[in-house]
Amino acid sequence: MNIELSGTAGGTGWPAPGCNCASCSRLRASEVRFEPTRVLLDGVPLERYARKDVPGGYDVEGPDGLRVLVAAGPGERPEPSDGAVYDAALLDLVGSPDHLGLLRRTGAVTPRTDVRAVHVDHRIRSPRELERRLGHWLRPPDGPHRTLILGGSRSGKSAEAEMRLLAHPDVTYLATSAPREDDPEWTARVAAHRRRRPSWWRTIETTALAEALRREEWGPGHAVLVDGVGTWLAAVIDEAGAWDDPASVRPRLDDLVAAWRAVPARVVAVSDEVGLSLVPATSSGRAFADLLGTLNQRLAAESEDVTLVVAGRILELA
Repeated sequence: MNIELSGTAGGTGWPAPGCNCASCSRLRASEVRFEPTRVLLDGVPLERYARKDVPGGYDVEGPDGLRVLVAAGPGERPEPSDGAVYDAALLDLVGSPDHLGLLRRTGAVTPRTDVRAVHVDHRIRSPRELERRLGHWLRPPDGPHRTLILGGSRSGKSAEAEMRLLAHPDVTYLATSAPREDDPEWTARVAAHRRRRPSWWRTIETTALAEALRREEWGPGHAVLVDGVGTWLAAVIDEAGAWDDPASVRPRLDDLVAAWRAVPARVVAVSDEVGLSLVPATSSGRAFADLLGTLNQRLAAESEDVTLVVAGRILELA
């Protein structure tokens, strides 16, 4: 089955007529336009094939009985027919990349399924950014593969980490900060993070991070998100009562680096980039910054990918 997309945009195209958002303006200035989604299967328009309507889209039977799941439009999440395994899936990945993760999780989409992004529009800032995200969502989900994402406070580093794993079918979120029931602002932050994540992601709150990374259940087909390394280090120093001598917890850091190096899963970890803030005024603060900076360097040395996030924008580090 040959799939040809003569257009991949939403109903009015991209840039949208009369829209002055940064995404549309940038495309218009570069004289680039994406036409509304139009699909040909073996040279025949998709609408000529037999189809079954499903919530959010339709199920098409193409040549030789091959099955295609199609999103009806922007924002739609087509539900697979009972027991269906699709040869191709045309999905609104800009709006719902986590829907691909769910389809993979249920088995409706397999590694052999041809997955394409349709109904793209100004919900994403540029074609280049779309290509970057598709690189994460459409890549084979198997590990081992380690990614370290660095950034300052409110830089968007956690959202970037979550974005990279949205299309993965099996994700565990390792929250490394201790619960703070007496801190409403912190509780609100945690709740916001949880709302942003797919409902089927498993969450584990632990400061035993090295032990968690060594779990036998997490093989090459699993993904783990660690958020974050800085809060883990602070918790470890607290547990050891070592703020007068933070360097005494170095064996815990050595253990974490060893576990990170050996993990078979796909792992994304978030950490604070200490070089983006003022030098701490206290000796314990400076010792913490030194430890975290050194730990970041050691984890980066054992990572396939390292990324810096600033104001939600991404810089891949060589």
